[in-house]
Amino acid sequence: MTHHDHDTNRNSLQNIGEELKHHVPFTLVGSLTGIIVACVFVYSQVSHDTSHILFKTFHPAHVFFSALATAGMYRLHSKRTLLATFVVGYLGSVGIGTLSDCLIPYISELLLGLHDKTVHAKAHIGFIESWYIVNPLALLGIAFACWKPSTKIPHTGHVLLSTWASLFHLLMSISGNGTVGVVTGLMIPVVLFLAVWIPCCTSDIVFPLLLARGKTSSAPVQSEQR
Repeated sequence: MTHHDHDTNRNSLQNIGEELKHHVPFTLVGSLTGIIVACVFVYSQVSHDTSHILFKTFHPAHVFFSALATAGMYRLHSKRTLLATFVVGYLGSVGIGTLSDCLIPYISELLLGLHDKTVHAKAHIGFIESWYIVNPLALLGIAFACWKPSTKIPHTGHVLLSTWASLFHLLMSISGNGTVGVVTGLMIPVVLFLAVWIPCCTSDIVFPLLLARGKTSSAPVQSEQR
């Protein structure tokens, strides 16, 4: 590894560390708010149909904000082409958003045995089932990020919307099962944490900054740009 490559890697890691530090308060607020909403809706026994409608609302909105944050982060730290920004923004928002909102909740429902009690056992992959909404919103978010890149507000919205999308995916399986068991009730905050915290920070911060390596500006991003 050359001295230049070593400096580039060090700058990339420094950028990732700085961005993670700046986004910790927003991620905490978003996650805690989502857990409060989860408790209210779970014990209010929201119906499956209502949960499904809310999931189909919050998941596309999450993808839009994720595209804003991911593409914005990549745009601020990279000198690469607009096409590269669109590719990174789409993979980071739709790919990781699907993992966060659909796959992790679905696997958690299986592990918790919720699908043994209900007929509503589907992963609900948004970019396939609602392709006409999810994909255009992802592209629109990337386009906005190319025009005026920002990360703080999109990341906060991303965390909130991802929490609620994951929550209502869980509630689609919980609805109609009667009262929620103690284990399930205790596991919901854990599932939300795993489904939101790591994927959201990965898609908004780590993923775009790692792909921006080699083209990253050595100058730190000014706080007003976030």
